[in-house]
Amino acid sequence: MDTHTVVAIDGPAASGKSAAARTLAKKLAFVYVNSGAMYRAVTWVALQKGIATDDSQAVISLLHDMQIECGLANNESNIRINGMNPEPFLNDEAVNHNVSNIASVGEVREILVAKQREYAQHSDLVMEGRDIGTVVFPHTPYKFYIDASLEVRAQRRARQGLRDEISARDRRDSTRRASPLMIAEDSHVIDSSNLTIDGVVGEIIGRLKLKGLKINY
Repeated sequence: MDTHTVVAIDGPAASGKSAAARTLAKKLAFVYVNSGAMYRAVTWVALQKGIATDDSQAVISLLHDMQIECGLANNESNIRINGMNPEPFLNDEAVNHNVSNIASVGEVREILVAKQREYAQHSDLVMEGRDIGTVVFPHTPYKFYIDASLEVRAQRRARQGLRDEISARDRRDSTRRASPLMIAEDSHVIDSSNLTIDGVVGEIIGRLKLKGLKINY
């Protein structure tokens, strides 16, 4: 099925991919989709229901009872689960510590990936996550992987007031069976350790132009 243009941005926690993706989407007048927010939303609901996030069967049972609605507001993705807006709670410490468990459940990824792909049937996208270029939109020619040193990422996390262990999160995301975090072979890698968000976005735009994407601003 034909889709609109998709710019895929992957990377580990605190690499700067979210800020870069949101800024890029605004510059291009594309829709910004935060795929990670979807997994965080499911995680928050599971925690609210008292579900052990490492109990995959319990998570799957809960998932089948959920009504998941993915929409748009101000050209950015949003999510409602059972009519509730989980956005204010997506960066809670408990969610940070448990989202990797939820994201490792294959059935969760299958359902959410399908919803992520639906966005491309209606709009040009900048979508960020951990498997966008490898699984969600493997055929897009516009793939980027944003990384930074472990030390820099830990400092960024601390400035956000978050205390999750970056190296442990990297290990869980990279070794899970379902859609592990990895660099697509045709992805352009950007080290954001010493770059501003504008610097990262500028490099992405330069690469997009080289690949023939028409930039209208």
